[in-house]
Amino acid sequence: MTLLIRLLINGVAIWLASEWVKGITIHGPDNTTSDKLLVIAIVAVIFTIVNALVKPIVKLLSLPLVILTLGLFLLVVNALMLWLTSKITETTSYQLHVDGFWAAVLGGIIISLVNWVLGILVPDRE
Repeated sequence: MTLLIRLLINGVAIWLASEWVKGITIHGPDNTTSDKLLVIAIVAVIFTIVNALVKPIVKLLSLPLVILTLGLFLLVVNALMLWLTSKITETTSYQLHVDGFWAAVLGGIIISLVNWVLGILVPDRE
């Protein structure tokens, strides 16, 4: 149940990032509302998988830069995860398109903040 709620939170965060950041767009085969919801669901699943598998490795490898920049390099790591999700989904007809580095950084900040705020509402397994 917690995984489903986390996927829903990621979906809301990605949708808000696509609405608020000019360089982030969501594309599907049709322009219907149900098609957009399906695209957001697929992108949320891929984004969650990328964050679970790739992000810990990138954070470990970039640990010296994170320490040197007092944690600000984590914004770049979040942008890279969003960009990687964009590149993975662009191979399908359900796409998240991130146009440029600064759009990815802004989108990563928005997604992180929305995940943090909505994540407070989700209880831990403890």
